[in-house]
Amino acid sequence: MNQLITADLLESGNIKLILAGIALVIIIAIVAIFGGFFKIWLRAKVSGAPVSFGTLIAMWLRKVPNSLIIDGRITAFKAGLDYSTDNLEAHYLAGGNVGDVVLSLVAADKAGISLDFERACAIDLAVKGTGKTVLEAVRTSINPAVIDCPNPSSGKDKIEAVARDGISLRVRTRVTVRTNLDRFVGGATEETVIARVGEGIVTSIGSAESHKHVLENPDNISKLVLEKGVDASTAFEILSIDIADVDVGDNIGAKLQTEQAEADKQVAQAKAEVRRAAAVANEQEMLARTQEQRAKVVEAEAEIPQAIAESFRKGNLGIMDYTRYKNLISDTKMRESIAGKEGENAGEDPSV
Repeated sequence: MNQLITADLLESGNIKLILAGIALVIIIAIVAIFGGFFKIWLRAKVSGAPVSFGTLIAMWLRKVPNSLIIDGRITAFKAGLDYSTDNLEAHYLAGGNVGDVVLSLVAADKAGISLDFERACAIDLAVKGTGKTVLEAVRTSINPAVIDCPNPSSGKDKIEAVARDGISLRVRTRVTVRTNLDRFVGGATEETVIARVGEGIVTSIGSAESHKHVLENPDNISKLVLEKGVDASTAFEILSIDIADVDVGDNIGAKLQTEQAEADKQVAQAKAEVRRAAAVANEQEMLARTQEQRAKVVEAEAEIPQAIAESFRKGNLGIMDYTRYKNLISDTKMRESIAGKEGENAGEDPSV
């Protein structure tokens, strides 16, 4: 009986010891958890932007850096803005930069620029991977930036255009732009602005009667380009277009006329060669026809002896007739020979 009582006491003592150990572990875990978040909780509390321990633990479970979220909320609160931790967490989980978004909102608020949290988050996600940040966009909206046209990285330092008098001009401009936050998401980038400004410069110079008019009033280029509204549907608003440099280039009109004259000369030479070849071919054809006619004459002359022989056989030609025929031929040859010699001596000086 005593042994049973002793066993029960030992068993009950072990259970209490186990329960006490478990309670101690739970207490230590709770203290460790609350101790890890106490510093952040206290920083938020004393900053006027309190956060509950449950929220901090939920962040930890969602693998969200609570210090980043709390610091962003404190920064916004101190600047007079109040954003919940849920909004900041959602933007972080979407892959955004919470610090840049908060700083851009603070900068926009201080500068009097209308920018809400949703638009700032959209801009931050839109520029992700482009090397730009929403903070830079807001700063450019506050302090305008200058864009060189053409872009030096393109390998060109000036835009070349030709006036109506054929003289080319090389122009370099500096475009002052300000970020338009309302059109930043989905708006065209700097490359589009540079391309449109370059197109406007070429149009302005090309419509000028003389390059001298452009040199006298270079501001006409800026006026024409601004009137075209080249910043439409872009992420920027053009404040001014300043002509930094204008150089006189080559006489493109004279070069084109020279090249055209050279081309016309080559065409004329080709046509003349065609006509010469046709004339040579015609001459050769005439020579061939002459030879053909001569062959016919020789063929006809070859039939004369046969005709004479046939006349002898038929009695139509006698010996005396044939003799007179031969004498006539000899007399004709002699006369032709004498006439030929007199023709050769006609141009000679008698005194020689």
